Amino acid sequence: MSDTEKQEAFVINDRRVTVEDQETAPAADAQPAPDPETAQEQIPNAEQDAGQDPAHVCGMPTLPEPTFSTFVFSLFSSCLVHLGEVPNPESKSVCFDLAMAKHTIDTLAMLKEKTAGNLDAEEARLVDGLLYELRMKYVMRKP
Repeated sequence: MSDTEKQEAFVINDRRVTVEDQETAPAADAQPAPDPETAQEQIPNAEQDAGQDPAHVCGMPTLPEPTFSTFVFSLFSSCLVHLGEVPNPESKSVCFDLAMAKHTIDTLAMLKEKTAGNLDAEEARLVDGLLYELRMKYVMRKP
């Protein structure tokens, strides 16, 4: 096939719309405005979905109830990943990032300071214990 035959087979159509086109003709993809009463019926009812766990709707496992303890354990787990104690759950590889580990430890220490007097005895012991463990692991890993 020659170059001229290739050029003839390739056609460019300009489908841009100008201001004059918009003023004189209705848009091809324009849809009539929805009826407010009909639109209200299309919105999912929060009361109907209230009994369903959002994780099950998306096909994911049920997530634990968000509590202070689960949040602290989440930070603890991510710090263990940064310290190379456990593999990264996404990549399954062991990473080592002391700067991120220190940042997470500092975040937990800040939470302890900001929540002082507002935690029950069990939550306070949990934060103290996790901070102690992470700090010891950090010191052992630090060169």
